Amino acid sequence: MENNKPTEHDITEVVAQQSAANPTENGVMMVINHGTVHPPFSVLWTTVLYCAEFICASVLSSMYHKTDDVVWMGLTITFMLVPSVLTQLTLTFVHRDLGRDRPLVLFMHLLQMGPIIRCIEALVVYCQAGKKEEPYVTISRKIKLKHGRGLGPAFECEIGHSERKLAVHRNAFKRTAVIQAFLGSTPQLTLQLYATIQEKYVLPTRLALMIISMISIVYGALVCSVLAIQIKYDDYKVRMKPAAYLCMILWRGLEIATRIATLVLFSTTLTVWVVLVGLTNLFIFFFQPWVEFWARKASLPENIEKNFSKLGTTVVLCMVTFLYACINIFCWSAVQLDLADHDLVEKQPRWRSLAIYYTLRFMENVTLMILWYYFKSDFYEYICTPLLVVQLIVCYGLAVIFMLIFHQFCHPCRRLFHYNVEDCLRCSCCRKKKQSQPPENHARGPQEHAPPDLTNHLTDRETDIVDDIMEAA
Repeated sequence: MENNKPTEHDITEVVAQQSAANPTENGVMMVINHGTVHPPFSVLWTTVLYCAEFICASVLSSMYHKTDDVVWMGLTITFMLVPSVLTQLTLTFVHRDLGRDRPLVLFMHLLQMGPIIRCIEALVVYCQAGKKEEPYVTISRKIKLKHGRGLGPAFECEIGHSERKLAVHRNAFKRTAVIQAFLGSTPQLTLQLYATIQEKYVLPTRLALMIISMISIVYGALVCSVLAIQIKYDDYKVRMKPAAYLCMILWRGLEIATRIATLVLFSTTLTVWVVLVGLTNLFIFFFQPWVEFWARKASLPENIEKNFSKLGTTVVLCMVTFLYACINIFCWSAVQLDLADHDLVEKQPRWRSLAIYYTLRFMENVTLMILWYYFKSDFYEYICTPLLVVQLIVCYGLAVIFMLIFHQFCHPCRRLFHYNVEDCLRCSCCRKKKQSQPPENHARGPQEHAPPDLTNHLTDRETDIVDDIMEAA
């Protein structure tokens, strides 16, 4: 809640100073200074990707119109406008503009230029931040991580008006980046790659659109991974290192590129069957959270939006589930949906789900590549197709390896896991040893090879954690 009374703010500072004299009082270290206002780089980067992809798709559609390629033109416009409209709706919904008198902003959204005006607003807020003293609007309470462990007392940081406004912009653009990546850039890249193979030549504009779409997809996948970490460990101050970002880029880039290449190659030979493959994946990932929801006989979460009825909440959950399914068609979404929870995300990591996903996805990709190899057309006679199949399989294997490296060595909260990659591999090896050991040694196996509890340093906390929405992707 906002508090604009100077006297109350002064009293708060006095109390904070008294608590700062004893930094471990009540297990909380009080920090008086406002948090540093970071530049809205994520907002600017998302806007640049949105504009670049929209402009390239418009130019390419115009070229298709001149050459009478009606099918390519229609699909390109569809994959350009549908995510653009959803982006405008998302930005309008997050900023609650329908209940405010802002005709210029709404007009810009109608022109599909909402991200541009939002980016300008964020830059103006950042430039004006710190020029005058402002009272805080909330307090963020976090626990610092040192060497991957939560050490020391929790610390509190005051959140000012400018920081809160920038946080709203960042959160809105995180949503739009994911929507643009998996509802627009992914089908757009798939379409243009398929058109390139079918027409047997590469247009410069088409190549530029494919490169921008690939960058947008990888960035959207990175946003999904970072958001999943921040949601699961929302009471810790999470800092991502450059090595972690590099590992995630290699992991996500190889995974998505291999998946799209496999689907496109398969579609050039068995066009009708690729529709069946895509719809099967979509239905499985769409209904999986709902089946778990109905199996637990849970109830719909409350307070997703105050003005929503049960019907409105159901519609929102269906849209979230649809986006979740579209992400999982091409890459691991990094989260498991829990439709009964207010955050809609299951916060306990499920290694079994991760292992099942990548195992089945690897088997599916190999199957599609083998089918393409046996039913391929004569167009590929000048290409070493066995080498291409091996390359795609190896690239997907490298993506899985980089994913394991990230969770084992680069994950910012890896020391908070109950079990890590090394522990899972060790347990698998122990299980094999126990099966080959005599019965008398079999009883002592679980005690000798039990994985260490990496969370014994955590203590129970009774704190009212305020959601920290200040972190940028």
